[in-house]
Amino acid sequence: MSDETNTTEAPAAETAAAAPAAGPIKGETMKDGALDTVLRIPVTMQVVLGSATMPVANLMKLGRGQVVSLDHRVGEPVDVVVNGRVIARGEVVVVDDDSSRFGVSLTELVGPHVDNED
Repeated sequence: MSDETNTTEAPAAETAAAAPAAGPIKGETMKDGALDTVLRIPVTMQVVLGSATMPVANLMKLGRGQVVSLDHRVGEPVDVVVNGRVIARGEVVVVDDDSSRFGVSLTELVGPHVDNED
């Protein structure tokens, strides 16, 4: 028999929640260091208020002050998108510290989607 032990790794989401945001800790393994590196990768987050479809001719006629009607209605949740994928939905709010800024209060986390493209 060998001295090896079988270990099960936690899913990335659970590991990310448990991992410290700061530098390495005492006893950190190489895997932990690699995870820390991954956790520092910047991602692009967007909040999508809605979208509109129109012919190019109408787009060319748009001018200052004109309103483009979006497919979302006032009060409907907005999509929070990270690297092109919806990860959450929420409500638009005014940031307490700076009333000239908007924020999003998350109301729903969207689970992973499995694409069945072969």
